[in-house]
Amino acid sequence: MDPQIIMDRVMLLIPLVLSLTVHEFAHAWSAWKLGDDTAALQGRLTLNPVAHIDPIGTLLLPLLGIPFGWAKPVPVNPARFRRGVNMTTGMMLTAVAGPLSNLLLAIASAVFYGLTLRFAPGTIDANPGLHRFVVIAVAMNVALAIFNMLPVPPLDGSRVVEGVLPYRLRGLWDRVVQFSPFLLIGLVFFGRGIISGPIGYVQGWLYELMFTLGVAG
Repeated sequence: MDPQIIMDRVMLLIPLVLSLTVHEFAHAWSAWKLGDDTAALQGRLTLNPVAHIDPIGTLLLPLLGIPFGWAKPVPVNPARFRRGVNMTTGMMLTAVAGPLSNLLLAIASAVFYGLTLRFAPGTIDANPGLHRFVVIAVAMNVALAIFNMLPVPPLDGSRVVEGVLPYRLRGLWDRVVQFSPFLLIGLVFFGRGIISGPIGYVQGWLYELMFTLGVAG
C-alpha cells in the first residue's frame, strides 16, 4: 500500500479516536454526575482511549479507509440516578452530553487554531501537519455531533425522542426501534444528503472563526 495512503488514514484515525473518547467520556461523566456509577465501575469514566476503543469500529474500519466509526457504548442505568432525578430527563441529558462534547471540542479546536495563527503564526507554518490535524478535528467533531443527534435508534438523538414522545405513540416507536439496524445502515450509506447541509454550515462557520481569530486585531 502507498505509504501516503497509510499516513492519510492515520491522520484521520488519531482525531477520530480522540473525538470518540471524549464523546463516550461525556456520556459516562454526565451519568456519574446524575448518580449513576455504572460506567465508572466499568472503568469508562476516563479519557484513556483504551477504555473506549472498539477494535472494529474505532480502528479497523478507519484504517481500511471507511469514513465511519464508533466506540464501545457507555452503559447507563437510569434506575441508579440519584433521588430527585427524573429517569427520562436523566437519559436525555446523558444522551445529549456526547454530541455536545463533540461540538465543544470542535469549537475549542477552531479557537486554538485561530489564536495560534494570530500569536504564533510560525508554529502553523513550521507544522503543516498541525493545520491538517485541526481542520480534520473540526470537521470530524461537527459531523459526529450532528450525526449522533439524528432521531434514529440507537443514536443519541433517539434517546431525546423517547424522552419527549407522547405515551400514545410509544407502540409505534417500539416498532421503529425493531428496524434500527437497517435504519442505521441506510442512514450511513444513503443519508449523506440529509446531514451534509447542516454539517457544512457549522463547519464553515467554525473555519471562518478560525481565520477571523487569526487575523483579528
